[in-house]
Amino acid sequence: MLLKAEFQPQSAARAPIDRAIEAAGQIILGKETQVRLALACLLARGHLLIEDLPGVGKTTLAHVLARSLGLQFQRIQFTSDMLPADILGVSIYERDSGGFKFHPGPIFAQVILADEVNRATPKTQSALLEAMEEHQVTAEGETRKLPEPFYVIATQNPSEQVGTFPLPESQLDRFMMRIELGYPDRDAERALLSGTDRRDLLATLDPCMSPAELRELQSSVQRIHVAPALLDYVQAIVEYTRRSPHYVAGLSPRAALALVHSARAWALLEGRDKVIPEDVQAILAGVAAHRLRPAHDSARRIDVGAQLLSAVPIP
Repeated sequence: MLLKAEFQPQSAARAPIDRAIEAAGQIILGKETQVRLALACLLARGHLLIEDLPGVGKTTLAHVLARSLGLQFQRIQFTSDMLPADILGVSIYERDSGGFKFHPGPIFAQVILADEVNRATPKTQSALLEAMEEHQVTAEGETRKLPEPFYVIATQNPSEQVGTFPLPESQLDRFMMRIELGYPDRDAERALLSGTDRRDLLATLDPCMSPAELRELQSSVQRIHVAPALLDYVQAIVEYTRRSPHYVAGLSPRAALALVHSARAWALLEGRDKVIPEDVQAILAGVAAHRLRPAHDSARRIDVGAQLLSAVPIP
């Protein structure tokens, strides 16, 4: 158990978190849970995938997160004719120097907004793989490091829509968490219709934390205590998915680590210095659902989070 002198989640260190949640709540109306999940994912040093219908605020949420972190970011609009070089960069011959000079692509930023990532072909999607996993890119035979920290916030439309290329399992697994926004409730939609344009509000949003504060918060996440009994619960969930007939394959060790890291970040958002089962339950669907493929077509719409919670009791 951590001593209060070492880590106090209610201290001034939490102020940037509260500011980020409040700022996002003024622009993304009625979606506090999704905002907190997204922030937990990034505090746990993970990449985030936001999937939903067009027009529900996916790109806006990604913009809010990027600006709130106070980091340099680039927006990449994925299209069907995009090439890997459009993301990674390209070498161009310069007559004055008599040689080729590499011109970095938009991937060389601290936060990447990959908008409508499943509009691009699989060849272009794969250009993100090495960057997301290794924080480096290899272009034209040379490996180049990406800035630190490095995060990908990707948005995608449902795969059944026209003009989309579903992300393969290897690409999905690089995202620590996937969230959906859904339609706003009646009150939130009324406030949206009668209020200031979201783009105007976004333009006035100031960073809610400095890079140094972000690094300190991420270090705080790693200091959140995880008891052996809590690890038993995580392992029970993972083992259930591996033997369950509902899924083609179970959760990988990387997914198990993502559960622990995300639960730690959620505990920090809740102001606790240790993880409790409710923290795991809060992030379970976001971490597990996109990694589990139903074994039968009739189960395509299975609520993975609810199914796992009902099937695996707390030890």
